[in-house]
Amino acid sequence: MPGWDDGAVRRALRGSLEAYQRLAGGLGTAVLALFTAAGLLVIAVLCLVGIGLPLLPGALAVVRSVAGRERERLSRWGDEVISPYPAWPRGWLARIRAAAADPATGRDLRWLFTHAVFGFLLGFFGVLLPVLAVRDLSFPLWWTLIPPGGVTTSVGIPIHGWTGALSSVLLGVGWVAILIGLTPAMARLQARPGLRLLKPHPSVDLSARVAELTATRAAALDAHTAELRRIERSLHDGTQNRLVGVTVLLGAARRALKKDPATADQAIEQAQSAAEQALAELRAVVRAILPPVLEQRGLGGALTALAAGCAVPCRVSVDVPGSRPASVDATAYFVVAEALTNISKHSHARHAAVDVRQTRDRLHLRVEDDGRGGADDRSGSGIVGIRRRVEAYDGRVTFSSPPGGPTILDVELPCVL
Repeated sequence: MPGWDDGAVRRALRGSLEAYQRLAGGLGTAVLALFTAAGLLVIAVLCLVGIGLPLLPGALAVVRSVAGRERERLSRWGDEVISPYPAWPRGWLARIRAAAADPATGRDLRWLFTHAVFGFLLGFFGVLLPVLAVRDLSFPLWWTLIPPGGVTTSVGIPIHGWTGALSSVLLGVGWVAILIGLTPAMARLQARPGLRLLKPHPSVDLSARVAELTATRAAALDAHTAELRRIERSLHDGTQNRLVGVTVLLGAARRALKKDPATADQAIEQAQSAAEQALAELRAVVRAILPPVLEQRGLGGALTALAAGCAVPCRVSVDVPGSRPASVDATAYFVVAEALTNISKHSHARHAAVDVRQTRDRLHLRVEDDGRGGADDRSGSGIVGIRRRVEAYDGRVTFSSPPGGPTILDVELPCVL
């Protein structure tokens, strides 16, 4: 047909598949919003008699969490939605006042109830479309197996013969047309409340967020520059000097080969030893850039190997289905390596534990030991380097080390960069 080519077909199919995925993801957040809205209504009723007031801060935290999941979902599809929340204060009354003064609270609640109704309906219908299409398209293959009187199409039209059964195929084609033609618009309509309400209010000053991002990017550049300098020093002071020594020894062996073969043999042996040491140092430098064990054994195997080499007995639990960017796995590896090094050197611990799990698009790490505690993450310790490396990926670090222990390091990394 004129104006209709394979490229247009592929684009239409790709667009409908992406829209279907967006509707399915929106259905998930809509279900969370639906349960959260129901819980809020219950708490609102309880507040009328006074017993619901202590539950308000927790309920608002749940609302923020659900809204945060929607922001992450929208951001994954290219519509970046920045979190507008200021720091959450301590204390029940302080949190109530902060939530009441924050314009994001009202916008979150409006989005919550809108998405719980319209987002759920759009997502449910979008997910149901392929089921309806397959049912009606395949109807002539199995309708005779159904007892008479109970045979209907997906929209409830009774079927009384082969003519009606074959006409259901036309209904299935209609569902396919709707799936291909309307699901992109349905996905955009489902995302519209989140894009309008979950972004920061125009009155919110984002300069603090911009300053934070600028600082983390500057720290990442500084860390990158320091890493390049470390690699350069390792190559210059170690590997290069040994290779120069190999060259000198080989030159001496060549000159002594005719005059004193015994001396030449000794020089060649020394040159071989120096070359092996240079090769070992070069391998160590390469492994420090991106450990090969990550590619060979994956994140779980690499962390297990790290724990096996720790001076403190260490338990490892890894649950990381799927794949992540290599830089995320490398960051997680170096975080655990630095933490286990600190435990071995300073903690006086008897046991340590590493727990790694992935939920949706976040990688969570916890490194814990039963040592003496009292570590300071503000001094020039390895925790400072960990924090800078993680914050460069917009991750979060929580560190706790009271005197007497335990010391707990929690790290959260985004798996979608």
